[in-house]
Amino acid sequence: MILLLGASLGCGMLLVVSPWLWQRPPVARAARTTVLSRLIDDAGLARTVSSRTVALITVSGSVMVAALAWLLAPGVPLWVLAGVAAGAAPTVWLRSRAYRRRAEHRALWPDVCDLLVSSIRAGMSLPDAVAALAASGPLALRDAFANFAADVAASGHFDASIVELKRRLADPVGDRVMETLRMARDVGGTELVPTLRALSAAVRAEAALRAEVASRQSWIRGAAILAALAPWVILALLALRPEAAAAYSSTVGVLLVLSGAVVTAVAYRVMIRVGRLPESRRWFA
Repeated sequence: MILLLGASLGCGMLLVVSPWLWQRPPVARAARTTVLSRLIDDAGLARTVSSRTVALITVSGSVMVAALAWLLAPGVPLWVLAGVAAGAAPTVWLRSRAYRRRAEHRALWPDVCDLLVSSIRAGMSLPDAVAALAASGPLALRDAFANFAADVAASGHFDASIVELKRRLADPVGDRVMETLRMARDVGGTELVPTLRALSAAVRAEAALRAEVASRQSWIRGAAILAALAPWVILALLALRPEAAAAYSSTVGVLLVLSGAVVTAVAYRVMIRVGRLPESRRWFA
């Protein structure tokens, strides 16, 4: 009953503050500079989730999970660690979503380059060629190109619309393609089609190589997750017993739990670093 009342109170407070958290300003938001905002952009949630929303979810989730852990196993180090883990969960999820999104979009950009080459060779202007991708481009990218078409139709400024398109896409390969189009628009030249073809071939080869290496190293990530979670699941089950909870609340128990948490975090990061390929950086963001 106490848990039900607490959950109802939390939902009510969330509904009260929701107009300020999920409001949609009439104009485009200013460029973000914080790490959390950049992470939200990379995850593809820039237009639906704000930094304040993520911060509120992090704090409220941490408090709720810590309170639940304290009710189930009233040991100080256990509910503190539970709160810290719950607070880190939104950031971990955003990083995972951004990583998957980059991997999915990386395989789509060669097709985008091929479509741009076809449109340019057919005599279309650069703004029309990019706007046409809203109907002929990959499904995962059509919304961004549709917004670009609306921006160009409303303002007529190709450069500003390309910058906004890069922000919506938040993709390293997309930045390279968009910057190539901007340079061709600004300085002209006849090398745009060969450049796009070379970029398409390079991105396609890189995507194939990354997919092969990632499939061979996927067991490292699985082993790291299993090795990190298994001891803490056992610890949570043991902490349900009153005598075990009392033992973990002692000085020696607190030191044991904290040292185990530090070792687990360091080992997990090392395993993930070994099994992860270096990601392309957004040099033109």
